[in-house]
Amino acid sequence: MDVGAHYLEDLIELFEKQKALADRAIAQVSDDELFRTIDEESNSIAVIMRHVGGNLRSRFTDFLTSDGEKPHRNRDGEFEMPSGTTREAVITDWDSGFARLLGALRELAPDDLLRDVYIRGERHTVVQALDRSITHLAYHVGQIVFLAKHLRSSNWRTLSIPRGQSSTYPPKQS
Repeated sequence: MDVGAHYLEDLIELFEKQKALADRAIAQVSDDELFRTIDEESNSIAVIMRHVGGNLRSRFTDFLTSDGEKPHRNRDGEFEMPSGTTREAVITDWDSGFARLLGALRELAPDDLLRDVYIRGERHTVVQALDRSITHLAYHVGQIVFLAKHLRSSNWRTLSIPRGQSSTYPPKQS
């Protein structure tokens, strides 16, 4: 396998793991907690999910052939929650962004990695755009996990090695 093919396979796995991590945190919060903000300047988990879904749909629709910031995208609107929005609607929006992302990634070939793409008129190689996207996603997944853990407090179920139990999780054998 060449480096480009390995990079693409690894990146797909990283995006899937980030989504799974967020999904496991989201599953722990109630509907009320999903839409709750912790202060005036904070975003709710639902708002973060809407933003990520919108970002992924914009960036990965016609990824190689059009600017990643689509004219029809209302980024500012992603940070507002329309009255009556349901958990199901937010999850559908979130999932559709990931479907678009993963579909676009699976269409890429190693030869595409050094092609130019544009985001807000700024030139990036495909590698740079993909690295920018996984970094952006990881930032927001961290926010989602933090908020879910904060909101669930003592009812939180850890997503990794439980506190104080590191020694019971030895490194995997090769």
